[in-house]
Amino acid sequence: MSRWLSIVGVGEDGLEGVSPAARPLIAGAETLVGGARHLAMISGDHPAERLTWESPLAETVDAVLARRGTRVCVLATGDPMWYGIGVTLVPRVPAEERTIIPAPSSFSLACARLGWPLAEVEALTVHGRPLDLVRAHIAPGARLLLLANDGDTPAQMAALLGEAGYGESRITVLEHMGGPNENRIDGAAAGWNAGRAADLNIVAVECRAGADAKTYTRAPGLPDTVYENDGQLTKREVRAATLAALVPLPGQRLWDVGAGCGSVAIEWLRAARGAEAVAVERSPERCAMIARNAAALGTPQLEIVTGEAPDALAGLAPPDAVFIGGGVTESGLVEACWEALSSGGRLVANVVTVEGERVVDDWREKVGGDLTRIAISRTKPLGDFSGWSSLAPVTQWSVTKP
Repeated sequence: MSRWLSIVGVGEDGLEGVSPAARPLIAGAETLVGGARHLAMISGDHPAERLTWESPLAETVDAVLARRGTRVCVLATGDPMWYGIGVTLVPRVPAEERTIIPAPSSFSLACARLGWPLAEVEALTVHGRPLDLVRAHIAPGARLLLLANDGDTPAQMAALLGEAGYGESRITVLEHMGGPNENRIDGAAAGWNAGRAADLNIVAVECRAGADAKTYTRAPGLPDTVYENDGQLTKREVRAATLAALVPLPGQRLWDVGAGCGSVAIEWLRAARGAEAVAVERSPERCAMIARNAAALGTPQLEIVTGEAPDALAGLAPPDAVFIGGGVTESGLVEACWEALSSGGRLVANVVTVEGERVVDDWREKVGGDLTRIAISRTKPLGDFSGWSSLAPVTQWSVTKP
């Protein structure tokens, strides 16, 4: 089959900026697909059928795929493979059947305007996504490029920075880059009053931490105090050891079973780019608390399932790693997790009772793995002196599925 699908990036300068290689693909298309803005650039005497993106997007994607074997040209903004439609289409069309010709991305143009090395910035999007995603990337000295959702995003970002103690951060809004209406707005997050921006904009942020800044590492082991909890919290030192055993990897999926306040799932998402996680918790109150913790720590994409495991696990996408933080003695729970786990996946269970130790030891005899006893002591005031206070020891079973 010939390369029936072409995906062409178009900049703010319109068809005049399209590369010579892309122009025959547009001219010869039997079907043109794009937003209303893109299709309006095409001459009215072009004979092609025109498809505008619908909501939900999947309907138009299916319409594109139904035209396989005909000449279909999809018009996209900038680089289709950077938070663009190409990311959606490419997995469904073999490489030998498609051609992708990008235009400069908004991120590339922004770095050119600002003089920032693109390799040293965090390029993010909140277009159709929660702004809370940005919280995981705010850090002293960080440079962020944010593909806006709309013209309100700059003001919302300024408010978020102020709340996090980063009001001194510098914000630059770049509107309509590469076109005749290009514009730039500069200011500080604190006191931002530039008004509503154009809907098509990039927000650039140079993060500057104030004295009250909330500064959190992406490495596992955040302070216990950052989590809203009712006592069901995997303590900091044990959490760090747990994440090390789970081995967060890009794009992999975690089941956090008996999630408590969600700390392990949240730090899994913070640790690996593109990772996924689902927190399974039987208490509706705790599920609401997990959602608040996830938003506050920059992982609003955390999937939360309210229900009793193992029944609540039915129908979930298979995991690459499983953490059992509670309920290990429930009949059938470990079996369900082990059966669902992908080959090469990791399972980690933490227990604090003798009964729980019996369960994980029996499973170690069946499938292998290691048992580790984690005992943590912290200092506390003892009169005019300090003494040691021991936390309940945790027995951890970790195993990799063959």
